[in-house]
Amino acid sequence: MSSEQRPGDRPLIRRLLLFFALVYVVEGLAQPDGLIAQPLSYYLKTSEGWKPTQIAAYTSLLYLAWIIKPLYGLISDFVPLFGYRRKSYLVLVNVAAVGGFFWATQLSAPSALFFALAGTAYAMAISSTLCGAVLVENGQRFRASSRFVNQQWLWYNIAAMAAAIAGGQLVQRLLPQQALHGAAAIVAFTPVVVIAGTLLLVPERKVAINVQAMKDSFASLKTSLKRRELWLIAGFLFLYNFSPGLSTPLYFTMTDTLKFSQSYVGILSSISALGWVVGALLYRPLFGDLSLKRLLNVSIGFGAFTTAAFLFLSSETSAAIIYFGAGFAGMLAMVATLTLAANCCPPGAEGFTFATLLSVGNLASTLANNVGAFLYTHVFDQNLRPLVVISAAVTAVAFFVVPLLRLGRSGGSLPQYRGTG
Repeated sequence: MSSEQRPGDRPLIRRLLLFFALVYVVEGLAQPDGLIAQPLSYYLKTSEGWKPTQIAAYTSLLYLAWIIKPLYGLISDFVPLFGYRRKSYLVLVNVAAVGGFFWATQLSAPSALFFALAGTAYAMAISSTLCGAVLVENGQRFRASSRFVNQQWLWYNIAAMAAAIAGGQLVQRLLPQQALHGAAAIVAFTPVVVIAGTLLLVPERKVAINVQAMKDSFASLKTSLKRRELWLIAGFLFLYNFSPGLSTPLYFTMTDTLKFSQSYVGILSSISALGWVVGALLYRPLFGDLSLKRLLNVSIGFGAFTTAAFLFLSSETSAAIIYFGAGFAGMLAMVATLTLAANCCPPGAEGFTFATLLSVGNLASTLANNVGAFLYTHVFDQNLRPLVVISAAVTAVAFFVVPLLRLGRSGGSLPQYRGTG
């Protein structure tokens, strides 16, 4: 326990840990890359005859919801709903998610399906943003940001493991449209867990709209946006995430060239999530004492190495090893960068600032996925190897950005934002 935590804080921290676990189990199941991801790609590929670039563009439009996350954070920071900045919005958007998923079970045309899935994507993105604001507020209050971040992504990837296996089984055993509708029906029930957790576990006092408080928060936000550290973090997140994406090209390579079964493709995604889980469990004992500078360099090295390892993708066994390593590397980068970002958010504008930093990475990933699909289809004639080389090289370029963060000889993190509120 941090020296700045009091014994009376422990019950609140435990409640928050349970809340973050519940929310991110639902996020792992219900986001566009959750249970519905493989059934959707399979449906568009087989029933609609879509190419990699078309599928990548379609899913990228769903991820627009994550790119504009700062808007949700800004509204919740400054405009309470029924007296709450977080709780009321969390309940409302998760009710909307339930409706969106049930609507998707009745649709088959890609255009109509898009609107239903986009509704669920926006609901999940808003829910994630508000959960991030709760994390920043309480992480700074209890000096427990890294613990909360680790808890979120541990349970997200436990859920992602289950989602990947279940998605693969649905595709393997059902017709494409049945698999898609089955996945939507299953995840339709999960947001109810977030509604219950929000009402029972989130410690939030009712507030009224206060013009002076809004002015103070805007002033705090303005000061924050002038901080060189935040811009450097944003640049690092963009560069680290902007390497030509392999996800859609890998799906086509594994199904069309390597002839992996749909169930095994789902298992591979769960193995990647297992790598994240192991990374989360080992983060504190193995990497907790590393300076931030060294941890960032280690994560970049792991990322470049595991990306390059896809050059040796040739069998189910090699795929399992590579996917596990990629998941482990991703977890290291995620915990380090998100903890750093959380500690630099100003009081009163936590939702906006934290969401802005995350959106930078989301934007880079979305662009990278489309660039990767384009190169794979139109430049490399569906040859994965040159795309892997380029992706690994771009990841390695992030090494040159770390010194610009000026973390100091000790490599300590940036100073935590301290206020009077």
